[in-house]
Amino acid sequence: MASRRPTIADVAQAAGVSPSTASLVFSGRGRVSDATRDRVLAAASELDYTGPDPRAASLRRGRSGIVGVVFEGRLGSAFLDPVNTVMMDGLAEGVAPLGAGLLLLRDDAPAETIDGPPPASLETAPVDAVVLVGCSGRLTQSLDTVRRRGIPVVVIEGDAGDGIPRIELDNTEAQRQAASHLRTLGHERVTILTLPWTAERVAGWHDASRERPVVDVTRDRLAGAHDVYPDAAVFAARESTIDAGVEAARVILGTEPGDAPTAVIAQSDLLAAGVIRAAVERGLRIPEDLSVTGFDGVRLDGFAPYVLTTLEQPAAAKGRAAGEAVARMLAGDVAPSIRFTCAFRAGNTTAPPRG
Repeated sequence: MASRRPTIADVAQAAGVSPSTASLVFSGRGRVSDATRDRVLAAASELDYTGPDPRAASLRRGRSGIVGVVFEGRLGSAFLDPVNTVMMDGLAEGVAPLGAGLLLLRDDAPAETIDGPPPASLETAPVDAVVLVGCSGRLTQSLDTVRRRGIPVVVIEGDAGDGIPRIELDNTEAQRQAASHLRTLGHERVTILTLPWTAERVAGWHDASRERPVVDVTRDRLAGAHDVYPDAAVFAARESTIDAGVEAARVILGTEPGDAPTAVIAQSDLLAAGVIRAAVERGLRIPEDLSVTGFDGVRLDGFAPYVLTTLEQPAAAKGRAAGEAVARMLAGDVAPSIRFTCAFRAGNTTAPPRG
């Protein structure tokens, strides 16, 4: 027995019951007397049997028990954003009834290793279904890969096309609310700080009358802001982090005083926090000298005394809906697309422009 892993048949023989009865004890899906259960568990303990081999169960079901979740670029950067952390909590809840685990994947091909097996990728990972997080310029390529493999797919915040469930926010309408708030306060010189514009994630100014962001979330939120401020200048950040917000704001606020904005519409709370940090570095007061709005409604540690004016999104519910959609698709059902609504929250980072 020491040379191989004990099986359920070994446990059944030691307990004096049939293998099917021993299986019922471990699955919990049938009625077994307390005396029989105790005898089976005692035999399992003596044999150091820890439960059914998950690989065998996967072979019987024809599934791996894994749901892939695809993020843009480095996974470490993805989880610097609290929205993704909360969303993943909801996603884990959504797939829990499947007994499935989550495998985090990058949307670009990871570097090959010199020693050992190649890293998991969207092309090769043994997954039953895939959730694509659509704040990515590589969404189309990822969709093509999943379609070739014939794997069920759900997209969070991205245009997946017909027949693919989409879990999204009312990004355009929500961003319009923040811009309208600034318009009501009297702001005219406004700059829009967007999420990444392309898959290359290069920071810089963009002419929105001639260019369209390839990232759906960027494009939708930009449309809402431009509904209110059609001529607002647009600067794209390299990623949604506080540091990227600081870098972008140093450029935005470095223009001539007469051209500098009195308000910045940032497409994420982390970018907004970076704008505020850069403004304070320049000696500007928030909101007296510069108003700033964000998007997401996340908790920002060490941000006092500021309470960001922002749009609160239901990140956990969004992730949970994606997980439930995966469960329905694996059960052979049709999963509908769902749109969630953001809630506008006025904080103390916006005020009428000075003078």
